[in-house]
Amino acid sequence: MTSLILASASPFRRMLLQNAGLAFDAHAATIDERAIEERLQEIHATPEHVAVELAKAKALDVSRHFPGMLVLGSDQTMSLGERVFHKPADLDEARSHIATLAGKTHRLNSGIALVQDGVVLWEHVSRADMTVRPLSEAFIERYVERCGEKLLSSVGAYQLEGEGIHLFSAIDGDYFTILGLPMLPLLAKLRELGAIDG
Repeated sequence: MTSLILASASPFRRMLLQNAGLAFDAHAATIDERAIEERLQEIHATPEHVAVELAKAKALDVSRHFPGMLVLGSDQTMSLGERVFHKPADLDEARSHIATLAGKTHRLNSGIALVQDGVVLWEHVSRADMTVRPLSEAFIERYVERCGEKLLSSVGAYQLEGEGIHLFSAIDGDYFTILGLPMLPLLAKLRELGAIDG
C-alpha cells in the first residue's frame, strides 16, 4: 500500500477521506495562492485550469518533504462566467457576493492532483453548476445577520450543508465536488495506482 498525504488543512476534505475509510496524513502546503492565480490570469487561464493548477502546486509543495509518498492536492474555484470569486473579506463583501449570484448560475470547479516524488501522476477537475434563486435585499440582509462570520469561510458566502441551501433553486453536480474533493474519480485513480484495495 502506498502511503497517502493530503496537502490541505481543510476539515471538510479530511472528513471526506476519513468517511471513505482511507488512511492518510494531512500537511498543509505553504504556497502563495494569489501569486499563482495572478500568473495564471496573465495567460487568461480558465477557472477550471486555475483550480487544477493550484491543486498541483499544493501537492508538489508537500511532496518535496515526503519522498516516496503519494500526495493529494486539491483546490476549488468559484466562477460566474470568467469572473473568479474569493472568500469574502467581511460581511459587506459577503452580501455583495450573494447579491451578485442571485438569479444566476455559477460554477464550482474542484481540481485534484496526485503527486509522488515531485512528479504529477494524475490531475482532474470536476464541475458543479449552482443556480441561486432570485433574492430580495431584505432576505439577503436577514440571511447574513443569521449566519454571520461563518459566511466568511465560504467562497460564495454560503454553506450548503447549513442554511445556505435556502439560496438555491437548482444544483447540477455531486456533493463531493461541491465540498471541493471529487471522491469518485479520486478513488478510481487510487485503485488504479494500487494505493487502495481494488
